[in-house]
Amino acid sequence: MKLDPVIPFEPVRTDLIPDGPSWTAQIKWDGVRVLVYWDGVDCRLFNRHRRERTLQYPELTEVTAFVDAKSVILDGEVIALRDGRPSFYEVMRRDRVRTMGQVQRALARTPIYYMVFDILYKDDRWLTAEPLRWRQEALQEVLRAHPRVLRVENERNGMALFRAAEAQGLEGIVIKDLESTYRVGGKDGRWRKKKSYRDRYAVIGGCVLRNTERAASVLLGLYDEDGRLWYIGHAGTGRLPEEGWVELTRALLRHTQPSSPFVNLTRYPEATWVQPTVVVRVAYIEWPSGHTLRQASIQGVVATPPGTCRLEPGDPLPP
Repeated sequence: MKLDPVIPFEPVRTDLIPDGPSWTAQIKWDGVRVLVYWDGVDCRLFNRHRRERTLQYPELTEVTAFVDAKSVILDGEVIALRDGRPSFYEVMRRDRVRTMGQVQRALARTPIYYMVFDILYKDDRWLTAEPLRWRQEALQEVLRAHPRVLRVENERNGMALFRAAEAQGLEGIVIKDLESTYRVGGKDGRWRKKKSYRDRYAVIGGCVLRNTERAASVLLGLYDEDGRLWYIGHAGTGRLPEEGWVELTRALLRHTQPSSPFVNLTRYPEATWVQPTVVVRVAYIEWPSGHTLRQASIQGVVATPPGTCRLEPGDPLPP
């Protein structure tokens, strides 16, 4: 394949929603960032870490069904629905399949949608130096009508869109400068995200069992720069359905260990300690200084290396 995968442009977090004629807002879809690469002959899919996802989402390899161009790189979010709403748990079930047999079952069980919001390359030409305003026009011209591939719409009133996202239980919004070029591998304030909740990726180091098949809660941690795992709180609720909790519990109980992996939590009488191999996305209300996460809830299991779950500058020191 002639097109090498790139690390996509990322938004920075914001509490304020910028306003003005050069800004536009879009729904932040609760899914998996996927870029579609088609050189006119071969099509391959990669996530934001440049890990291939062609096997997991074969529906998107039939590029000519939804693209009118000789070659293209599209940027967007793959989502799956549960009860009519985007479900991070459901899309991660698709993202974790690893064999063709699993894919065939997943196609029927978990249909996906591709929410496209940018175009990086078209007809053998890079578009990343063009302003977003221009790229969005090019994207509109390129995309053909398709029931599973949809262009993400703009909304001028960012605050109104955020309130609507909150009311619908959606993840939040992304606010973009229409004059912004696409910074491959970059992250800056020309793209900003405002979430209806805070979230992090964390690794599980223990669980409290409700019974032999189902955990009541899990104990979460982040690594410091010296590779030590710090306990940051527990979570026992979230968007995981019952079968999700059963699957998670089975995964954890395959890797139990006799002692705590946490540097700051060595005793917890109810805990079953586990090797820190499972990573989850956790949402929370706040993380007060000197305390653990408040009202933390599990959103889904993610295929992320545990070592990347790290304390960041500005994080409160764990107790």
